[in-house]
Amino acid sequence: MSIIKNKEKKAKEDKCAEKIDEKDDAESKMDELVNDLKRVQAEFENYKKRIEKENTRMCEYSKANIIKKLLTVLDSFEIALKNTENNVDFVKGVELIYSQFHTILSDDGLRSIEAEGKRFDPYMHEVMLSVPSEEPDETIIEELQKGYMLKDLVLRHSKVKISKNEGK
Repeated sequence: MSIIKNKEKKAKEDKCAEKIDEKDDAESKMDELVNDLKRVQAEFENYKKRIEKENTRMCEYSKANIIKKLLTVLDSFEIALKNTENNVDFVKGVELIYSQFHTILSDDGLRSIEAEGKRFDPYMHEVMLSVPSEEPDETIIEELQKGYMLKDLVLRHSKVKISKNEGK
């Protein structure tokens, strides 16, 4: 009987050893997965930092590009301010500078928002005043401040005065 008990004891010890080995394997696999996860998280953080740097750099290059274009306008203003004796020539010079400035901005996609005589559009216009008028309701009577769009993005809403029919 002691041989049977020894065999049973040996079998139990073998099962315990197998369970310990399985547990060790599971722990080592879990450690490996945790290390993989840490590595992926670190790579992702590095990726986010790199993209943020690239976005910042792109913004700086965009600013530099528009500023470079505007330097010609700055030069023209300096020349105009040196020659203020003749008012007529000075006004003509400022008008030319305005035209130059407007051309630079419109070449980069800036355009003014149409307002006067149009129907009020809350996506393009901001109502500052509403006055009684013979015009149809919510027709823009006067543009108080020009609005601008850059391609399809509204940069500044037009500030407008609209008609209001009180009889309705």
